[in-house]
Amino acid sequence: MADATLGTGLDSAMRPKKAARFPRTARLLRHSDFERVYKQGRRHFSASLTVFYFPRPEAQTLVAGTAPSLRKTAGLRVGFTVGRALGGAVQRNRMKRRLREAVRMSLPQAGVAADVVINPKKSLLTTDFAAILNEVTRAFAVIEQKLSQTPLETVAPPAATKRIAGSRKPEAESRS
Repeated sequence: MADATLGTGLDSAMRPKKAARFPRTARLLRHSDFERVYKQGRRHFSASLTVFYFPRPEAQTLVAGTAPSLRKTAGLRVGFTVGRALGGAVQRNRMKRRLREAVRMSLPQAGVAADVVINPKKSLLTTDFAAILNEVTRAFAVIEQKLSQTPLETVAPPAATKRIAGSRKPEAESRS
């Protein structure tokens, strides 16, 4: 009887914590999505990685009651590409694990909806994890800042400057 009581106490005390996962809804999975980000997106460079990003206009908030596979994610979806030129399989997998953890720790919960592809540089293997985390956090902040700005076409020119037809210079207001 004492063993059974002792066993249940140990089971609850020694139960491992649930592993923090990188959710499937936050991942970029399809080849066509990667291609769209590369061809139509913008780039952000840092010391040990290059980040490509492209806004998703069709993204909507999560709709309760829909199947998880049919939900549209509101936020960033992140994918990783590590080419063979960066090393063998062991080094490439280590780079992906480090990046995945840095993204998991710094992924913003809400904000702009965009697809992001992260390409590491060879220096990522020797870079301290805190520096990688800082670079990924900074990249996400830049992406949110750039994509939340209003497009230049919608911004009206200042009212104080008049343009003379055929001239590139504004007309002087004090001319008499």
